[in-house]
Amino acid sequence: MKSAMIAIVGRPSAGKSTLLNTITGFKVSITASVPQTTRNRIRGILNDERGQLVFIDTPGYYGSDRKFNLRMQEVVHGALGEVDMALYVNDATRSPGEEEGIVTEKLSRFPGPVLAAVNKTDIIPNLKEENLAYIRDRLPAARMLEVSALTGEGLDALKDLLFSLAPEGEPMYPPDYYTDQEPEFRAAEIIREKAIAETREEVPHALYVDIADMEAAGEEAPEGAAPRLWIRAFLVVERDSQKGILVGTGGSRIKAIRTAAQKELGKIFPYRIHLDLRVKVRPRWRRDDNLLGRLIR
Repeated sequence: MKSAMIAIVGRPSAGKSTLLNTITGFKVSITASVPQTTRNRIRGILNDERGQLVFIDTPGYYGSDRKFNLRMQEVVHGALGEVDMALYVNDATRSPGEEEGIVTEKLSRFPGPVLAAVNKTDIIPNLKEENLAYIRDRLPAARMLEVSALTGEGLDALKDLLFSLAPEGEPMYPPDYYTDQEPEFRAAEIIREKAIAETREEVPHALYVDIADMEAAGEEAPEGAAPRLWIRAFLVVERDSQKGILVGTGGSRIKAIRTAAQKELGKIFPYRIHLDLRVKVRPRWRRDDNLLGRLIR
């Protein structure tokens, strides 16, 4: 049996979270068109007859000295320090940039196997050849594959290569696990994903979700119906103007966020979801070290 931990790294919006979800076959990490949606180390687990691969999805590496971004850079560094292999996801639709240089420089010093997945090769036209040449120059020892996280093209070959390089070992998680995230964290991430989708680029980086209560209903559910799960959560932003954007005219936007989140949460949890969603303002929260320590880890 093979067993390995693999860090997924790359610049923002390279498709790391989509790749993780497709390769595991489950919704493990939230996705959005907005860069740096992922803020934490997200574990996704792949089990098959060859063994178990544990993937750690990491925030997109963004070269910035702001406290919020530095904290996410620490998440990437920490993940690379605890894994057997590194999976570098490259975006074939963009020319290599500054972040690409930072990531490849760090991976050049990684002690284990490095795989480079050139992603979004299903999009035409692309800059695949430019990126392949860049990786060959910067990471000559890396194994390279062309993939599409969206369609699944090339992912079987990627899994075969990962298992061939993985060391022998016992599984780290039971065979029915596909993630080890706590229910409160999963709920908060789904709500944040739907809020980002509704607001697009207006408030995403100034937003976090605080789960105040999460409890299954005590009364018996009607015959044939799933029990109810009550979730009370706050969308927290930095300014009153952002609160207005999230609430929307006559509460239309927060209603849309709640409806979309309830539907998605109902796919994950075996309950009928009742979501009480509100918005509050916490100025300058991205500069609060204690809060960042709880939110980004």
